[in-house]
Amino acid sequence: MTCYETLFVIKPTLTEEEIAAEIAKIKEVLTKEGAELLATNDMGMRKLAYPVEKNDRGYYTVLFYKGEGTVINELERNLKINEEVIKFLTVKYSKNKELAHFDKLVAQATSKAAAVEATPAKVAPEATAEAESTEA
Repeated sequence: MTCYETLFVIKPTLTEEEIAAEIAKIKEVLTKEGAELLATNDMGMRKLAYPVEKNDRGYYTVLFYKGEGTVINELERNLKINEEVIKFLTVKYSKNKELAHFDKLVAQATSKAAAVEATPAKVAPEATAEAESTEA
């Protein structure tokens, strides 16, 4: 199986739930086609280098996976059809240096995702003060 990286940009007008649903749809295409999803890097909302479809910003997501060449055809077909995706790019890693860099990127994305999950959610100080006053 060959290593691939696909970056895609979703329209900024969507809510967080809608963005998560779009990302899940694309991940589902990969799993349905038999690709092994190694890591996901949600880069968040960023400014575009130039306006695309009258959008100055977009939600960036990078998927790292292993799969056959036919997976790319189906994935890119779905990305083209999806009206919420404004740009996408797929990179194939085949040489030894490229594969070493791919492994490093996957490790970074995995550690970043683990760090996000390990951090406790911040609670507003007002909410904790209210909870303490109602308990007393």
